[in-house]
Amino acid sequence: MGITTPTPIQAEVLPLLLDGRDVIGQARTGSGKTLAFALPLIEVVDPRQKGVQALVLTPTRELAVQVAGVVDQLGAARGIKTLMISGGRAFGPQRDELRRGVHVVVGTPGRVLDLLNQGALWLDRVRFFVLDEADEMLDRGFAPDVERIIARTTPDRQTALFSATVPAWVKQTAHKHLNDAETVTITPEPGEVTQIEHLAFDIGNADKMQILEDLLDHRGEGSIIVFGRTKHGVNKLARRLQAAGYPVAALQGNLSQNARDRVMDDFRNGNVPILVATNVAARGLDVSHVEQVINLELPESPELLTHRIGRTGRMGRHGQAITLLGPEDVTKWRRLERGFTRPIARAPWRGAKTLLDGNGHTDAAVSAPIVAAPAEREAPRARTQSRRSTPAASPRKGAAPRRQPAARRESLFERDAGPDLDGRELLRRYGRDPRRPSWVDGERGETAAASGNGASSSRRQRHQSVCAGCGQTAETTFRPDPARPVYCDACYRAKREARRGASAAATAS
Repeated sequence: MGITTPTPIQAEVLPLLLDGRDVIGQARTGSGKTLAFALPLIEVVDPRQKGVQALVLTPTRELAVQVAGVVDQLGAARGIKTLMISGGRAFGPQRDELRRGVHVVVGTPGRVLDLLNQGALWLDRVRFFVLDEADEMLDRGFAPDVERIIARTTPDRQTALFSATVPAWVKQTAHKHLNDAETVTITPEPGEVTQIEHLAFDIGNADKMQILEDLLDHRGEGSIIVFGRTKHGVNKLARRLQAAGYPVAALQGNLSQNARDRVMDDFRNGNVPILVATNVAARGLDVSHVEQVINLELPESPELLTHRIGRTGRMGRHGQAITLLGPEDVTKWRRLERGFTRPIARAPWRGAKTLLDGNGHTDAAVSAPIVAAPAEREAPRARTQSRRSTPAASPRKGAAPRRQPAARRESLFERDAGPDLDGRELLRRYGRDPRRPSWVDGERGETAAASGNGASSSRRQRHQSVCAGCGQTAETTFRPDPARPVYCDACYRAKREARRGASAAATAS
């Protein structure tokens, strides 16, 4: 794979696992934990013996796909067969693969337990067992299923637990499943901790959507993950951003497995540079080009916040995490702060352009346990192009062509405001909110022209249309299709009632 030097977690854990020891491994996200357990797993498995000899449990389907890919890449040359098992896929093909024989199973607890109960999966020959993201796997949600699965494995197995966060209760719970386990904790080196810059901003009563769009307008070449809290909220946010012209995809637990795979493929390939997601994307996803993580809504625990932040700055790359704090978030943020190893400095929000200039935060903006000081930013000019175009994905059959966003004009605030001009004065002068960017009229049907008396003007371009029924002229906000008739409200209602009457008469006859 072209890797010659082990990361710190690999250097500490590999000798222990190769010696047959049980291990609890803790290291920051993006530190190479997957290879730390995958390499010893491959050494333990004997391809000449049939049956499942290694089992890896993960909390999410996306992480299961990622881990299975690494294990399969390592073991294919030795004839080791790996099967990924998760919900959202048909039972039949997974049962058939198990009957034909596999050596390694990587899966989520629910589907693994279902196949165990059906008699399609047997774990009586498992020699190597791994809990990836162990803190979540042993939490109340997954713990019952994980306990039942462990009970079906052999007692003399070798067990390894890995996570970026391992609270004390996890170690206490884990010790009843491990035999004289060795705990390995890797503290980030000073050169590593500066790679991720975590900034928290108080936005007051400002609109989070406007601030989010401001950040997206000034994004760089890398990808961005925007974290929400609920499935419905993530879907609603993605639709709103898509309607505004941003290249966005949504990832949440209610999607079918095919849809989730399609979203992740587009995001990994860079076809969709902005991912709006729930905490399903907070753990284990290794996408190296994630440049920024934006916490639009707060998670439920400090550990989840750490995992969210860990989606950027992978393997020593620079990354940035931004948390937006409205008045409704203050109480929850104080509760989360109790779990931080170091406090995260807060500053008032002054705009994305100010942030890029390096003046949008104080000097101690750090995350726990990922400790990061502000790094030098690129020149502001490199990030002022709004909604930059990205390589288009290959169009699927029957899909509408993707609209390319227009280039952003210089905003009114940048052009005229200056530090002392009040926003209300701009609103009175130009007839619109100065925090909103000005766009090309033909792209979004908007106009920034103010009326002669300074009153707020329409944001949509008006079009003249003539009713095909009565001949009256009216204005519409949409451009009429010359090939199709346009009716006024009265004529349209009359035609609709006539159609309903004709349909009712035909049904009666």
